[in-house]
Amino acid sequence: MRHGSWWAFLLHRLSGVALAVFLPFHFFVLGLAVERAALNDVLDWADNLWVKLAEAGLVVLLALHLTGGVRVLLLEFGRWSDRQQSRIALAGGLALLAGFGFLAAAFA
Repeated sequence: MRHGSWWAFLLHRLSGVALAVFLPFHFFVLGLAVERAALNDVLDWADNLWVKLAEAGLVVLLALHLTGGVRVLLLEFGRWSDRQQSRIALAGGLALLAGFGFLAAAFA
């Protein structure tokens, strides 16, 4: 199995690509806000379980990309330490925790 840093690198890149693919859909929905009836239809659709799960996935992607970016900054400007593997695992755990927290709030 590859080193944890490689997986952190891969997750950071893939989350960035996934967020870039998501953006056109996001702007489309924002454009629907101009027409109140269309926006109400989208908001009704967004109340679907699968959409809420996808939103939680989006929060995880955002958190992964944020923590991956912080990791890259620390690598560029900080010192390498033996605890780097633990920090990578902590960042991934925090990203998942953010997604689950969003999901819990969505169903509360």
